[in-house]
Amino acid sequence: MSTTLEYKCPSCGGAIEFNSSVQKMKCPYCDSEFEMDVIKTLHEEDQNSVPDNMTWDTSAGTQWQDGEEDTFRSYVCQSCGGEIVADENTAATSCPYCDNPVVISGKVSGTLKPDLVIPFKVSKEEAKAALKKHVSGKKFIPKTFKDENRINEIKGIYVPFWLFDANSNANINYKATRVQMWSDTKYNYTRTSTYRVRRSGNVAFEHVPVDGSSKMADDLMESIEPFDFKDAVDFRTAYLAGYLADKYDVSPEDSIERANERIKTSTEQLFAQTVTGYNSVITENSSVQLENGTAKYALYPVWILNTTWQGEKFTFAMNGQTGKFIGDLPVDKKAFWKSVIGVGAGLSAAVYALAWLLLT
Repeated sequence: MSTTLEYKCPSCGGAIEFNSSVQKMKCPYCDSEFEMDVIKTLHEEDQNSVPDNMTWDTSAGTQWQDGEEDTFRSYVCQSCGGEIVADENTAATSCPYCDNPVVISGKVSGTLKPDLVIPFKVSKEEAKAALKKHVSGKKFIPKTFKDENRINEIKGIYVPFWLFDANSNANINYKATRVQMWSDTKYNYTRTSTYRVRRSGNVAFEHVPVDGSSKMADDLMESIEPFDFKDAVDFRTAYLAGYLADKYDVSPEDSIERANERIKTSTEQLFAQTVTGYNSVITENSSVQLENGTAKYALYPVWILNTTWQGEKFTFAMNGQTGKFIGDLPVDKKAFWKSVIGVGAGLSAAVYALAWLLLT
């Protein structure tokens, strides 16, 4: 079977051809000219580019020893389906996700024992104080929310995470441009020079976290990062006393896609920072290969705070190690618009509309 061969212009991507007048490859679209050897080298690089290979050894966690899990009980919330593990002394509590009351029932089963745990460092009292600080000083929060909202319950939860280690080997090609502008008495001139920039190298990643609970949104957990891994210790059941532990329902295999996304994005960002001195830089192709990819199972400490205001629930999360605090707050739209109008007519209608969309 015969095949066709087409060469692309490195500048604009159009089909390029040999021009007998200049004895070079010339693009009929942007008039860029290239030596034959340059086009051959670039074509070979494109043909030999290797697709991503990001595979892992996901044998994380260990099996519980005989009788070791007998001191824990689990419950499944009948309202939202959340599954939580508590110590044997906890008889009744409320679901940290939907705040409905539940009763601890069955024995822990069907789950791996964590490899590591980062113990809580932030107390419940400090979590309460953090919520007050988070609310105070916010200009457009309704005053009644500050005065009337109540903390329904604060729960310390060990959230399951899969931690991924790997060496990332990457080859990335960029199309970069430099623009020169000048003028004379008659014309203004612009010259755009296009370059092919290549970067290759390796980056070591350790403990890249991926939330192992479907009830905890990835963006919520990533918002309270980073956790400092230097405080991680071998798992002991005693660390769970007085706290709850979310039971993982996302396997390490199902977490690989998110781990790959985080590693690939971080690798590309690091490499892109080395491409400087150009007016524009566009990634043309990227190949990331992983070596020695392994995963571990860890529990990270998180405080979940639920508050109620005018019948609406607001949930906040706090890093139980560092104290980093996040959560959405209601907006007093009347106060906002009063402030915006006071700014003056300098803002355009488009800015007003954008501001309104951000608040609704």
